[in-house]
Amino acid sequence: LKGWWIQMLKRSLALLTSAALAAGVLSGCSSKPAYEIELYDGNYSEIQLVHKMVELLVEDRTDIEVTIKDQMSSVLMFRELTREEPSCDLFCSYDGSVLTTHLKQGPTDVPDGVELFDYVSEQVYDKHHIIMMPPLGINNTYCIAVPESVAEEYSLNTISDLIPVAGELTFGAEHEFFAQEGTAGTMKFGPFTNFYGLKFKETFPVDISLKYTAIENGNFDVTEVYTTDGLNRKANLKVLEDDRNFFPEYNGSLLVREGLFEEMKDVAPDLREILGLLSGTMNNEKMTDMTYAVDVEGRSVEEVAREFLIENNLLDA
Repeated sequence: LKGWWIQMLKRSLALLTSAALAAGVLSGCSSKPAYEIELYDGNYSEIQLVHKMVELLVEDRTDIEVTIKDQMSSVLMFRELTREEPSCDLFCSYDGSVLTTHLKQGPTDVPDGVELFDYVSEQVYDKHHIIMMPPLGINNTYCIAVPESVAEEYSLNTISDLIPVAGELTFGAEHEFFAQEGTAGTMKFGPFTNFYGLKFKETFPVDISLKYTAIENGNFDVTEVYTTDGLNRKANLKVLEDDRNFFPEYNGSLLVREGLFEEMKDVAPDLREILGLLSGTMNNEKMTDMTYAVDVEGRSVEEVAREFLIENNLLDA
């Protein structure tokens, strides 16, 4: 009888050991990958395209898994990137945004003779230990646009051309452009019109989702847009040259938390160089083509991003 109990005890222990091993295997399958880069998606197509390019490029050239999480504003992305325990490893932003929104400075804080990008990249590294990769090549700044019909009627090519005719024209834009809060308020409607000496007949703040529909319908004549927005083309708008350089540059760049490259050195010692492959590959025309493909033609972000990487010999077909 004693021998029987010993055998039963051994069998029970063996079963428990097997169950524990199985549980460990199963839990291991669902655990976080050994090497993972996490980022949040942007809430408009340009950021989404760049983030998808990062995912495709890094996963093609390394054993790192890239996880793109829910959409988030750039303000919240920066907060997650700079937390003590960050939930974000990198994201696409702009030197103008970093200057005004995250560093709480304005264009006048940039020393004479120093490039905006160089100043911002140094400041954000010193203050937040964030690395700004070399510029992607896009300058998605504010710009002023009018329908082609209005441009032809009033012979408009530059913003200065608006000065003698502004009193005959109406101006509409999203509510945010008329706001004055924070340092970024120096680039909004009031300072802009004062700088150029513009006095429009009437102004129309609208919801940002209605802006393009409103100008296409003739509800106002002049608006503020972003240079690489494919909807400018859909709405048949002419972007006027900022001939007096009121709006600062918004050069696109990947912002990377400092510790990422060290953490990934065993699996991807050349991660910094891989991300750097995107630098200088884009320009405003190329990005406008891509945002138009996504926002107007309805193509997927992944399809357009993959096509761009293949065309630039960064990914095999």
